[in-house]
Amino acid sequence: MISTSGPGLAFIFLLLVPLFFSVPIALATAEMTTVMPVEGGFYRWSRAVLGDFWGFQSGWWNWTGTFLMSASYGVAMADYLDAWIPMHSRLEHWIVAVLFLVLVAVINILGVRVVGDLTLSLLLLMFVPILIFIFLGYRHAHFNPFYPVFPAGRPWREAYGVGLALALWSYAGYEQLSTVIEEVETPERNFPLGLGIVVPLTIAVYVLTLSAGLATLGNWQEWQTGYMVTAARLIGGPGLGTAMFAASVIANFILLDSTVLSVTRVPLTMAEDGYLHVALAKISPRLGTPVRSIVISTALCAPLALLSVPRLIAIYAWSRMATSTLTLVSFWQMRRKFPDTARSFRVAGGKLGAIGIVGVPTLLFAWAMINSDPTARVWGVINLLSGPVAFAWIWIRRKGGGENRLATELSSVPPGSRNQV
Repeated sequence: MISTSGPGLAFIFLLLVPLFFSVPIALATAEMTTVMPVEGGFYRWSRAVLGDFWGFQSGWWNWTGTFLMSASYGVAMADYLDAWIPMHSRLEHWIVAVLFLVLVAVINILGVRVVGDLTLSLLLLMFVPILIFIFLGYRHAHFNPFYPVFPAGRPWREAYGVGLALALWSYAGYEQLSTVIEEVETPERNFPLGLGIVVPLTIAVYVLTLSAGLATLGNWQEWQTGYMVTAARLIGGPGLGTAMFAASVIANFILLDSTVLSVTRVPLTMAEDGYLHVALAKISPRLGTPVRSIVISTALCAPLALLSVPRLIAIYAWSRMATSTLTLVSFWQMRRKFPDTARSFRVAGGKLGAIGIVGVPTLLFAWAMINSDPTARVWGVINLLSGPVAFAWIWIRRKGGGENRLATELSSVPPGSRNQV
């Protein structure tokens, strides 16, 4: 983002995009959580208020899209390791990425509490080199980290399009963890509280860390993927470079860990509702986790780890934006259909506030997709079209007497039931 859009424009995106994108989605998700605290989160919300077709699209697009997302984190960790300990072949790089995917799958099989405790511990450890980097960066500041605002000689569409797309990706997915609501203690309280902590913390980490590095080095043209490790080595020596490398690997590991946690509950709940094979709905009686869903999702991610991170993210963005748009429309419909349902958290502003929650992020999605990579547009659209095709195939099987299970009605799913597994 920095080298393509320029530091000034990049920081504008990093500061403003969450206000017009992440905050609205986080607020909408928090309110819907208090209305329907059910496993499957946004998928079942969409199905409840938009109907079976759009509910299926929400779940399908998210599940297939996060194959790309999970693979990108595995590839990113392999990229960081390759920069530190060079690998000798693309096959070796792929094997390392897949091993990361398998490790995360094993951790997720052990349960949501293991994932949560490990994530918190690793986050605290990761912040140590980041805070040192920020302190040293500002202490030795010689440059204006926000200059130039726009890169000279760069086409405006490329600078704006790439910067906005990357900012949207960086701040996307706050509705994802709604899929594990029934595995969260007191979700009506803890989910909005967690979002209220994480969103501003994320903004602060991005802006403070990047501006500290640019204030010392000033070499914004050289900031490519993985450059944070090099910047740490230049600012604090080999020791800080090694620590920042470890922090980078930890960050990608945590992102992959939480992605697997949330996405594997989507096929679980879709299978419970009769849209996927019943085997995916099976919960381990000993561990309380959807082991088959985790294993199958990981297996489907593995071949995609042959692609590069930018290509995976560019295609994934289409699925992410489509799913988030359906989540926002579900928020609007839930307000319209269930206006008197008790809400322990409610987005302020009445009808005007709801319009802003839905409209502003949707406009950002449209702009980002119009200016996305041409190849990503092709494959992104193909992935979206696979949703209606899959729904039609399932509908035909049901009409022809194929396997069909009764849908799990939202009203019959006791909140917190999976906490008791």
